[in-house]
Amino acid sequence: MTSIWRDAIGAVLTAIRRRPDERAIAEERRRAVERLAEEKIRQERRGPDVGVGDLAGDPQD
Repeated sequence: MTSIWRDAIGAVLTAIRRRPDERAIAEERRRAVERLAEEKIRQERRGPDVGVGDLAGDPQD
């Protein structure tokens, strides 16, 4: 019976300790998505990418 309580208490403590880690991971994911969105917005504002072949008049197709 003691081992059951010990395991239960250990599981609760482990769950409590992992929560901040999970929050930190979620926060990092959120920041990564924001950076990706900002980069995409910058690319859209710059316009379509122009390749070297386009400048030289060589068709890429």
